Amino acid sequence: MEINDYRLTISNWLGILKTTEKQKHIKNKTMKKIFRILGIVILVGIFGGTIYFLYTKSKKVPEVFETKSPFVSNVIRKTVATGSVVPRKEIDIVPQVSGIIDELYIVAGDFVKKDQVIAKIKIIPDMVNLNNAETRLNRAQLSFDDSKIDYDRQQKLYDQKVISYNEYKNAKVSYDAAKEELSAAENNLELIRNGVTKRASTATNTLVRSTVNGMVLDVPIKEGNSVIQSNTFNNGTTIATVADMQDMIFKGKVDETEVGKIKEGMNIELEIGAIEKDKFGAILEYIAPKGKEENGAIQFEIKANVVLKENQFIRAGYSANANIVLEKKDSVLVIPEGLLKFEKDSSFVEVETMTPQVFEKRMVKTGISDGINIEVTEGLAKTDKVKGEKIDPKKVKEEEKKKA
Repeated sequence: MEINDYRLTISNWLGILKTTEKQKHIKNKTMKKIFRILGIVILVGIFGGTIYFLYTKSKKVPEVFETKSPFVSNVIRKTVATGSVVPRKEIDIVPQVSGIIDELYIVAGDFVKKDQVIAKIKIIPDMVNLNNAETRLNRAQLSFDDSKIDYDRQQKLYDQKVISYNEYKNAKVSYDAAKEELSAAENNLELIRNGVTKRASTATNTLVRSTVNGMVLDVPIKEGNSVIQSNTFNNGTTIATVADMQDMIFKGKVDETEVGKIKEGMNIELEIGAIEKDKFGAILEYIAPKGKEENGAIQFEIKANVVLKENQFIRAGYSANANIVLEKKDSVLVIPEGLLKFEKDSSFVEVETMTPQVFEKRMVKTGISDGINIEVTEGLAKTDKVKGEKIDPKKVKEEEKKKA
């Protein structure tokens, strides 16, 4: 009995092992099928996703354009001339004698009047001229002394009625001539030494005076500097520059392509770079009859009288732009000039139809332009919508995100 029970137990264990192996085999087959199906699904998904991506990538995004309507505005056609604002009369004060600046009475920015003394010059005499002047004085003194002795003797003889009147008169004339020559020699020596005589102490050339009323713009010399007098061959050393700062002009240049469009008497609007807030009026008063070549272009000089307000001050030399109005129209229908297109000798725009983002070509006639907007005389109404620039979808999304 025990042996039979043992055999039965072994057979039961063998049966259980066989059943377990079958179950493992079935489970392995099932897992393989699942992995196979899962792999097929993943491959199909990848393939489908790739097809969709390529389709969306190749699909053309519809173009969207902004539209702008015509509007009423003023149009001013103008040309711009570059230049600077300078005094109408700018005078250089130069000395009438050569020497060294002994005293200087002004600085840049001072106001001076006509004949006001602005500097004093110390003369350094030429040794040859000085020696000649001293020799002349000595000779004149000797001649005067001799003439005086002769005159005194002749006068006594004439008083005693020993000589005639003619002899006395000749002696007096010689004495007076010698006296005058002595005075001239003394004055000549003083002029060479000091630049001034006793007779004309106020009319000396050593005192430099202003020749006009105005403001001192520049004093290029200092005390102790040597200066040269103005003469036929030399302009002389400038001691000061004086100008009337209430009489200013704009001096600029205009290109040859624009000079034919301007004329004297036109109003000009000045924009000075150093004075951003204010604009200044001016009247064109001069156009050069002859142009000069500069950088390959012919330029014509123009001048305009600057109209200053009361107590208004502009410094000399400011750079400025002159806006010269060539033509002006008020309250006309305009569009941005960039919307205009050209075909041969005609101009046209694209106008939106009843269907959004569908445009048709329409011929228009134009008037004057200011470089930004252009006048439309025929072909458009205020209610029309003109095709503009293409709208970038990325920018639209970015703007939407910013708003959100």
